[in-house]
Amino acid sequence: MRRRALLALVGVVVAIIVTSVTGLVLQGKNEAGTGPQTQLVIGSRTPPAPDEGPAEGQVEGTPEETARTYLSDWATGDYESMRELVDEPPGDFAAQHRQLDDALSAQVVRLKPGKVTKTGEQTAEMRFTGARKLAGYDGAWDFASTLRLAVRDLSWKVLWTPAVMHPDLAEGGELVRIDKPVSNTRFVTKEGHAFPHESYADPYLAVLGTHIPQPPSGTEVGWTVELRNPAQPPRVLLEKKVEASEGTKTTVEAFTQAAAARALDPVQQPAAIVAVRASTGEVAAVADRLGGTEAFTGKYAPGSTFKTVTAAALLDGGLSADSQVLCPATYTIPNGRTINNYQEKDHGSVTLRQAYALSCNTTFARLAVQLVSADRLKDQAAAFGFGASLATGVGGTCGSLNKPENPDALAEASFGQGTVEASPLCMASVAAAVQNGTWRPPRLLPADVAQRIEGHEPPPSVPLNDTVATGLRSLMSAVTTEGTAAGSELPEGVSGKTGTAEDWQGGPDHAWFIGYKGDLAFAVFVKHGGTGRNAAVPIAARFLRAL
Repeated sequence: MRRRALLALVGVVVAIIVTSVTGLVLQGKNEAGTGPQTQLVIGSRTPPAPDEGPAEGQVEGTPEETARTYLSDWATGDYESMRELVDEPPGDFAAQHRQLDDALSAQVVRLKPGKVTKTGEQTAEMRFTGARKLAGYDGAWDFASTLRLAVRDLSWKVLWTPAVMHPDLAEGGELVRIDKPVSNTRFVTKEGHAFPHESYADPYLAVLGTHIPQPPSGTEVGWTVELRNPAQPPRVLLEKKVEASEGTKTTVEAFTQAAAARALDPVQQPAAIVAVRASTGEVAAVADRLGGTEAFTGKYAPGSTFKTVTAAALLDGGLSADSQVLCPATYTIPNGRTINNYQEKDHGSVTLRQAYALSCNTTFARLAVQLVSADRLKDQAAAFGFGASLATGVGGTCGSLNKPENPDALAEASFGQGTVEASPLCMASVAAAVQNGTWRPPRLLPADVAQRIEGHEPPPSVPLNDTVATGLRSLMSAVTTEGTAAGSELPEGVSGKTGTAEDWQGGPDHAWFIGYKGDLAFAVFVKHGGTGRNAAVPIAARFLRAL
């Protein structure tokens, strides 16, 4: 009897305490005993329903007591006590809670129970709200979920699923925080846009990054929280955006760069496209699949595209586009070697315009030996940037030409063989000079920025003689209307020059096509691609038609 009286007294005391409490705040703790505080906010207890069902008196506790105890344990991070209140908890119950918090860099900071609702004689549920504090996020991330309860073995238990931790979380699902670092140093197109996807310009941006170091502020981090449930696409639940700096603008034009890159996509051999604004020298696109920054720094025999330089010397020396010249199948240099046309074609007597359009090696070799001195050819090449130290912002070279020491060497140089070497960047600037009438040093950055990086001034612009510029435009126009690029898929209004260059290292021939359409000049180079007509012109056509 005394024991029963004592138990009754204890029951009375507990009932008084429970019914008199109108708010209780429990301070949370992390595993180390420190960190953000978790509040469990508990309102006044809802009186039990008058009719607790036929099992009343036999079931231990109430659904409200179990639910509130569960949230209280959660608030203090006591996952083992929570587990004891769960019906058939998974083996990794505590681990799932810890993993979710770790994955989000988060901690629960508030839990607020709601009203318990009976859903059956031995089932009930309670809506509750909570909030998590995420590292790097101002404020708290609120959530609401439901505790479902049922009588199991004569006591009220929580029917737990991952949805208790977050209402949208399914079995086997996870919440993932994805950090998105945003560098304060980045390079953008002339319009301020990010570079197109797979632009083939990454090596150039990497070099720029070494020249323009990241500022002391370092890298900011934005992030998203993604819900990833089985058989469902990922869904973003929360996001912190970090705006990148405006970035350092390059001269590259977003659409032109994209067109150049996509034109190279189907090409199997190493290749490159460089496009230059003729009026400014600004590089509008550089799509380089040669490796590294080879389109700027690599030097290759330019082949017949160099006839543009030789033609400039001839026009400056008194010839015109309509001057009659010979284009035999072969030409033997006096006391020297024999020069052959491609496939030893004999075109007889033609105009200089036709000889250029048909790419007559014999014509240019003969005229160079007879009318152009070695010094004159070298000077003319220098007027197109050969030998100059460029200031693009990432280095680079135009080209080189050793002074021909004899007629054989002069003849070879006249059609871009022998010691003549040029980069695709160089030959694009040659085409730009023809279109504009002035050779301008190419650059990838604003002039003042490029000069500061390179540590020296760019070479000066060089105007062409008006007669020379007019004559060269006539020659390049004929290539696409009646010459080696005629009948191709090039769009209307393109002028250019094909080139097939022997590889002095013994590999297959290189393919070239340089030209311009409007203010945009370009060079297409295919390493070991074969003929300019077959390999380079189709790439140029895809590029130009996309603009």
